[in-house]
Amino acid sequence: MLNVRIPSIAAKLAPLKSSSALLQSTRMASSQTMTVREALNAAMAEEMDRDDDVFLIGEEVAQYNGAYKVSKGLLDRFGERRVVDTPITEYGFAGLSVGAALKGLKPIVEFMSFNFSMQAIDHVINSAAKTHYMSGGTQKCQITFRGPNGAGVGLGAQHSQDYAAWYGAIPGLKVLTPWSSEDAKGLMKAAIRDPNPVVVLEDEVLYGESFEVSDEVMSPDYVTPFKAKVEREGTDVTLVAYTRNVGFAVQAAEILDKQHGVAAEVINLRSIRPLDMDTVIKSVKKTNHLVTVESGFPHFGVGAEIAAQIMESEAFDYLDAPVQRVTAADVPTPYAKKLEELSFPDADTVVTATKEVLSIE
Repeated sequence: MLNVRIPSIAAKLAPLKSSSALLQSTRMASSQTMTVREALNAAMAEEMDRDDDVFLIGEEVAQYNGAYKVSKGLLDRFGERRVVDTPITEYGFAGLSVGAALKGLKPIVEFMSFNFSMQAIDHVINSAAKTHYMSGGTQKCQITFRGPNGAGVGLGAQHSQDYAAWYGAIPGLKVLTPWSSEDAKGLMKAAIRDPNPVVVLEDEVLYGESFEVSDEVMSPDYVTPFKAKVEREGTDVTLVAYTRNVGFAVQAAEILDKQHGVAAEVINLRSIRPLDMDTVIKSVKKTNHLVTVESGFPHFGVGAEIAAQIMESEAFDYLDAPVQRVTAADVPTPYAKKLEELSFPDADTVVTATKEVLSIE
């Protein structure tokens, strides 16, 4: 049996106290912090310094410094040859970039929103993802597709969709979902260096958020493996999430600990494809309970895939309750602020779902 919890008005009308302020004060207590925007910018700059074949292309990435200022300063540093503004034609510049990759260059393609990647999906999937296989392994396509994915604030249904499950279903692609500044810098650098087509799904709401970073992360040699990371250890329940929802899962874990004495383990997936099920299975065998959290639709989503693989693995015999999925509402994203807030998970929704799994009244 599989349960799905979609954000509801009832859940929102009885909010629980968030620990976001506590998390932010903890992060800012470090003498070395970096925003996600700065981390992505640094990653691209370092890789462009390292390899002259790497270039950035997209709408407003050069003179305007990027729609979300992620490419700030790169035009001044690397010039028009390697930071290329394009017309509003995703199909055109994605196809041009795939052709450049097939000739040995290493493009970083920015979609102003991954919703706009639908205009170029033929190039992403049929041209980039399948060429290595169809050429018998003789033709690689080293290209990175990046940009904001999922809901922002008040962007409406056509600009708010989460494409993790869409691209995660495609053989030949790698799909990454950074949360923290460490994730953003390490995963972006790893994506650019990877010989395969890589999709990096960023979150625009996280761009301005600061996280602690170590000296290791600041090194130009730092890259992050395409593996999940345990952000918080626990013994009672496993919370699995990616991008912004990792923060909600961490907040929920703090609330559960303070109010109910529940020790929740929080896993940051970081990569959708390849999907690091070994880390999830190991955790479930310890906690005996699983809650997945995502901002995608409930049908055929990332949580559904994780639940299916748990059922097919030895972890199924360790479950003491059905898997609970927390997802976006099964509706096109509303434009109205209050309705939009009701459509996506937050810490309170995760707490409610976890209490159901653990049979806490």
